[in-house]
Amino acid sequence: MKSIQKIHTILYVENQEISTEFYTKILRLKPDLNVPGMTEFHLTDDFTLGLMPNSGIAKILAGKTPPPESGTGIPRCELYLYVDDIEAALKNIHDNQIAVISGLQERNWGDMAFYFADPDGHIIAFATKIKN
Repeated sequence: MKSIQKIHTILYVENQEISTEFYTKILRLKPDLNVPGMTEFHLTDDFTLGLMPNSGIAKILAGKTPPPESGTGIPRCELYLYVDDIEAALKNIHDNQIAVISGLQERNWGDMAFYFADPDGHIIAFATKIKN
């Protein structure tokens, strides 16, 4: 029996507006929710990507962990997203003048993928399965 019904991943960001603009460009989607303190992109029926300002989560954590902004610019997670058209995804990244960290290539786990980072240093990969 599966107990997880949906995945909602929230990235802590320095500037919600800048990050919202960045993710709107790379996902080629408008956010489903964009209010002070939270932006959400419903990527699939089972997965939502959220963006929350560092200051917002800092209030919730109430000093019980290091402040989120101490990690800004340092890779803290990786979003590995499968896309329908890897070439179109790469073109979109280039068109938006986003630096690619690791170019599109066949990976030894059976995917074609490329990697880049968001304004806060979170690593993002767009990938597609290699058809045999």
